[in-house]
Amino acid sequence: MSGYLDRLRQGERLWAAEAGLRLLGIVLLGLCYRIAVLANALITAQPAHPTTMAEFVVCSAAFLLLTCGLALTFEGPGLLRHVDIPPHSAYFPRR
Repeated sequence: MSGYLDRLRQGERLWAAEAGLRLLGIVLLGLCYRIAVLANALITAQPAHPTTMAEFVVCSAAFLLLTCGLALTFEGPGLLRHVDIPPHSAYFPRR
């Protein structure tokens, strides 16, 4: 497993990783849709009420699924690619 991860970090393209990670992203987006429909049903229930912890958790789950799903769908294995930090970076000074 580590060999595949090392190859992805170097930027090498593997068709199985491309397809698998992008498919996972699409699945996460589908789950996000189902959770968002549930959130809509919870929030718009009558009578008007203050936000409950369950509604907050459902909406947080929808946000996380949307974020992860979009990242995996658009970028795929590129998320694992190693990116060099410039030597003049203010956030990671030289030692």
